[in-house]
Amino acid sequence: MLPYTFTPIGVVHSPLQRLEEAPAQGVEGAPEAWLEIYPPFREGLEGLEVGQWVDVLTWLHLAGRDTFKVHPRGDPSRPLKGVFATRSPHRPNPIGLHRVEVREIRPDGWVRVGPLEAVEGTPILDIKPALM
Repeated sequence: MLPYTFTPIGVVHSPLQRLEEAPAQGVEGAPEAWLEIYPPFREGLEGLEVGQWVDVLTWLHLAGRDTFKVHPRGDPSRPLKGVFATRSPHRPNPIGLHRVEVREIRPDGWVRVGPLEAVEGTPILDIKPALM
């Protein structure tokens, strides 16, 4: 297997500072957050609109990478499942997928979105329009 390198396009700025503070899914009480898009990638925001829903892909940098089975939603009373059958952040390639609403777009490349369950400092890999 060949290794690949990803270049983050930005970083999440969130009131969530620790993993323990983050809900399992955004719709479970996650706050708004800011996406800081780095200067070389800001041109890619053209056409993005307030009120639009987007999928933000992140690198879950604090997640484990050697987990292959989990109890769904961290509940030990539920039987183990393979991570590919769950939304667990702990997986070989911890890519986060977050459906959020664009709430503000600033000219300096900062985009306010919500709800977002990613913690402060989470690298952003990509942003794509949500297919509803």
